[in-house]
Amino acid sequence: MTPADLLPGTLMMVDIPGPTLDEATAAFLRRWGIRSVCLFGKNVQNAGQLRGLCRDLRLVMGENALIAIDHEGGAITRPDFWPFAPSAMALGAADDPALTEAVNAALARQLRSVGINWNFAPVLDINVNPANPVIGERAYGDDAARVIRHGRAALLGHACEEVAACVKHFPGHGDTHLDSHLALPAVQKSRAELEGGEFAPFRELLGQAPAVMTAHIVYPALDPRHPATLSRAVLHGLLRDQWNYDGVIVTDSMGMQAIDANYGRGEAAVLALQAGADLVMALGRREVQEATLDAVDWALKGGQLDALATAHSVRRLEALARRAPALADEALDPAADAPVLREAWARALSTVGAATPPPLGSPVILVAHRTPLRENVSEAAADAETLARELGTLYDVTLVPFESPDELNWPALKAAGLPLILATTARHRHPALKGAQPDLHLALYNPYAVLDVDAPAVVTYGFRPEARAAVLAWLRGELLPSGRLPFRA
Repeated sequence: MTPADLLPGTLMMVDIPGPTLDEATAAFLRRWGIRSVCLFGKNVQNAGQLRGLCRDLRLVMGENALIAIDHEGGAITRPDFWPFAPSAMALGAADDPALTEAVNAALARQLRSVGINWNFAPVLDINVNPANPVIGERAYGDDAARVIRHGRAALLGHACEEVAACVKHFPGHGDTHLDSHLALPAVQKSRAELEGGEFAPFRELLGQAPAVMTAHIVYPALDPRHPATLSRAVLHGLLRDQWNYDGVIVTDSMGMQAIDANYGRGEAAVLALQAGADLVMALGRREVQEATLDAVDWALKGGQLDALATAHSVRRLEALARRAPALADEALDPAADAPVLREAWARALSTVGAATPPPLGSPVILVAHRTPLRENVSEAAADAETLARELGTLYDVTLVPFESPDELNWPALKAAGLPLILATTARHRHPALKGAQPDLHLALYNPYAVLDVDAPAVVTYGFRPEARAAVLAWLRGELLPSGRLPFRA
């Protein structure tokens, strides 16, 4: 088969509108020969519905179907009906690779139980920038050895359960101050610095990684003009030629502003394939998907894409689907993994300073964000009322909710003379809380918030119910925190 004969959908991954496969979407997938779909929260209701959707997708897309999802653990978990796995940084804090392997095997079993065969995890970014607005607790930590140790375990956990993993975000998103969902970041490091830092986990673990996702980031030391996703020097020159990687290269979403605001969507898709990507993530409105498919179809028919490279891409994608078939295993019971996931959250719990629980039954003031919102790929954190209700099982709680930290009058709160508990639940750090004066800080989401609040802290690396249960166990005196911050504080 020549590129001109290939349907462009073979090289495209799309998203679909809702929780069922409507006939118009099924016809769209058939018409373009699309074999790869990425699922999001809009596609998820319950296990039965999700299993039915995956079955219908496979019937339309064929035996080489790739059904993917971001199922990292922590805040990056779409289904809310399975036990929640901890974030990567929680596992980095527990620092037990056997536990990381067990947690990732549980994540994979959850997906396999419904027929999802590709997980966009683990994250191999080394989060060396505390102000990083998009990675944070999604990374295992701020040093290469820890990321390699736990990244290897995560890949093994997925492989044992026959769900394809995908390491990301190559060559590294851990030292950015911009979110590529919103802007085009650049990492101004020399090649030597990249070799000793960002590259290390990818170079070490690519032999175990069936797929790698690209970063929409410019690395001037590698290519001064193009972000990695569109750079032949990065994808073909570095990844294929120098490192001899022969797994699948998939782009991050081309709907992110790093690409969408700087390149035409169709043009960018063709550039990514020319650069060495096997699969372009063409997410968004149907008309945008159609425009991307049209551009790739034109490039295939016009000889703009190399025939041998295209054939290799098809081979890699089909091999990935054969290695991890999109078949639901209904005998799996994800609820059976709840104990190991609870244990992982508990073992991650870390303290900063002389964190001491207030006496049980005493009156306390809780200061918490009224209504945390969903942020890009992350789900929304626990709201103030939920936290107050849970702490209310142990204390006489007076809740002081806020929408913005600027609303808070810390001297007045301190003047009440009661133990003052601050809960932070946002992804971003809280520079506006630098003047905060709590007696105890519950860092329930971004662990880097401890850098902004000068107070003893308990760090969970996530806001899920299992994380909050670990905090309650500590407050009751039933849990001695054993985790250690996996970054320099």
